[in-house]
Amino acid sequence: MIIEIKKSVPKGVLNAPPSKSFSHRSLILGAFSKKSVIKNIAFSDDIKATLSCLQTLGANVKKGENDVLLGGLNIKSVKEGVILNCFESGSTLRFLIPVCLLTGKRITFCGTERLLSRPLDEYERICLENGFLFEKSKKSLTVCGRLNPGGYTLKSDTSSQFVTGMMLALSLMDAKSNIALSGEIESRPYIDITAKCLRDFGINAEFSDGTITVLGKGIPESTEYTVEADASNAAYLEAFSFLGDVSVSGVDSGTVQGDIIYKDYFSGLRDGKREFDLKDCPDLAPVMFAASCLFGGARFYGTKRLALKESDRVFAMEKELNKFGVRFYKDEDSVRIFAENLYPPSEPLSGHNDHRIVMALSLLCAKFAGIITGAEAVNKSFPDFFEKISEIGIGVNKNAG
Repeated sequence: MIIEIKKSVPKGVLNAPPSKSFSHRSLILGAFSKKSVIKNIAFSDDIKATLSCLQTLGANVKKGENDVLLGGLNIKSVKEGVILNCFESGSTLRFLIPVCLLTGKRITFCGTERLLSRPLDEYERICLENGFLFEKSKKSLTVCGRLNPGGYTLKSDTSSQFVTGMMLALSLMDAKSNIALSGEIESRPYIDITAKCLRDFGINAEFSDGTITVLGKGIPESTEYTVEADASNAAYLEAFSFLGDVSVSGVDSGTVQGDIIYKDYFSGLRDGKREFDLKDCPDLAPVMFAASCLFGGARFYGTKRLALKESDRVFAMEKELNKFGVRFYKDEDSVRIFAENLYPPSEPLSGHNDHRIVMALSLLCAKFAGIITGAEAVNKSFPDFFEKISEIGIGVNKNAG
């Protein structure tokens, strides 16, 4: 899809979409309960992938307009040889691998080549240490084994999704387990999201002195659960406040979502701050890179893991921001942006098959006008993004191609 965004002065109030992070976790826990209702669901491509996999594993799933009634998934009833299509969803893949390692059955995950190229080393190590099957190709992964309650060690400086996957799996055992985290903890707030979700489904999970203790309950409590608003995607909407009178409602200021820090970072840009740490909020990187261009640029730290996202986000943003006249310097774990005398791009921008790249570039297009190819990438997390920004007066032409 090719989108043309016109130079615009936005104005209005928008509601933040549902949290993708809370949605994945609550749907998985709800599937293993007897019967739960998960409300305030947005059926993005990633959420559809998780629901499809849960159905394939044996969960009863009934979708409403913006809610899901589901439950009845039993580890013992999972069939041998099932194939789970994760499409492009890293959360679906990384959360369900250890869950499937509870079954003792041979299960195959498939997805895009980009998805299967993203690191899975922590799970591979656990499988090798326990004598489990871990057979990986460019587009599939087959595992087989049976995890037991007990103590596990995970490196915590690659992705918090490994930690979340193990927490979800251990919560489904009827015993106490521990996860010891080694190395500097990256994206700690996402671990806090998982712990909160577990507690909301009646499962005790505590984090102390680098160790997570999960008191497995076997079957999560049946719950009527309302997914809270998404701080990450709220940031990509509220960024338009740099161009006009725009506000975003719905995000709880007391949320455990780490990306709520975007409010402080946006205020910092307005107040002249020009250095920001993205280590615990990597999903904010594209929008912070773009927003900083409106203020002459900034320096960003904690960027090394951006290469492992849906795209190499440092490379992608460098290539596209150059088209506005931005100078971009990078090293292993930092980025420096210089943005003076910017101009409208003379060629189409690429979305790099990455929802957050597309949304970030939309901000600068609304400032200078521009065309984005591959704009359908927003379907991964925020399928109605362009409809939303149209509501605040951003000129969007979906027929640009």
